[in-house]
Amino acid sequence: MHYRELGRSELTVSEIGYGAWGIGESNWVGATEDESVRALHRAVDLGVNFIDTARGYGESERIVGRVVRERAGSGDEVLVATKVPPKNRVWPAPDGLDPAETFPGAHIRESLETSLRVSGLDHFDVLQFHVWSDEWVGRGDWLETVAELKREGKIRLFGVSINDHEPDNALALVASGAVDTVQVIYNIFDQAPADTLLPACEEHGVGVIVRVALDEGGLTGRITAGATFPEGDFRNRYFRDDRPAQVEQRVSAIVADLGIAPDEIAETALRFVLSSPAVSTVIPGMRTVRNVERNTALSDGRPLTAAQLATLANHRWQRNFYS
Repeated sequence: MHYRELGRSELTVSEIGYGAWGIGESNWVGATEDESVRALHRAVDLGVNFIDTARGYGESERIVGRVVRERAGSGDEVLVATKVPPKNRVWPAPDGLDPAETFPGAHIRESLETSLRVSGLDHFDVLQFHVWSDEWVGRGDWLETVAELKREGKIRLFGVSINDHEPDNALALVASGAVDTVQVIYNIFDQAPADTLLPACEEHGVGVIVRVALDEGGLTGRITAGATFPEGDFRNRYFRDDRPAQVEQRVSAIVADLGIAPDEIAETALRFVLSSPAVSTVIPGMRTVRNVERNTALSDGRPLTAAQLATLANHRWQRNFYS
């Protein structure tokens, strides 16, 4: 496993982290706690030291906390990031909201205390807001509350999870110096963060946590025309109507242009993200031991070539399947 600096924080994180949304047994159907626990332990065995969860991920915080506490008993330090949901429960954050409606100080503290209790942990290494709007910079009492929680030792770093496909909506926050990390969608299809956000994070020493590197499965080669998912699985919405056929066509074009085998697309997608020096860690969802072993094997110091990256620059695809 290779490791990278998490911005200016002096913390070092595995470049392959663990996205723990899918193990929460909520919006992703099919996870079992036994397999999730095995997958988490296997990830730590293979060098993963960063896990991303959230208050809104069902049972995820509890399961992650269980494993982290078990590993701490063996001397393994695993960094955990969680998220505070907006008080108004609106994702993503629309324009015009006052931060008092989304992240008042009392709500931040209450959510964190619940997360600590559920997880059994005594602190979180990163506390993130689960939505963000740059309209909130310099407004509200959230920044004072974050500073208090740091002084109390309940959190080490503060971050935000940027709204889906809106990377420029955190540029003012990054420049303000108030944030330690940002979490952002960055993948072969959505390359927009590389335009302004990633350079800004490098300039200001802000760590970058990349989510949705595999486009919720779209960049695995397994989403094809007519794909179906279990009842209650959020992918029924994400890949609705003719979207699977669109994805299949786009992935086929990438495979053809790069001259790779179809089953190499997931590896290529993760290597694309890790080819950026601004990226601190990428957090693919890993619900099985098999997924853990496959993804962690890619942390071998081999980025994509300049020629491959130039080819992939032609495969940007501006769309928002979350809407």
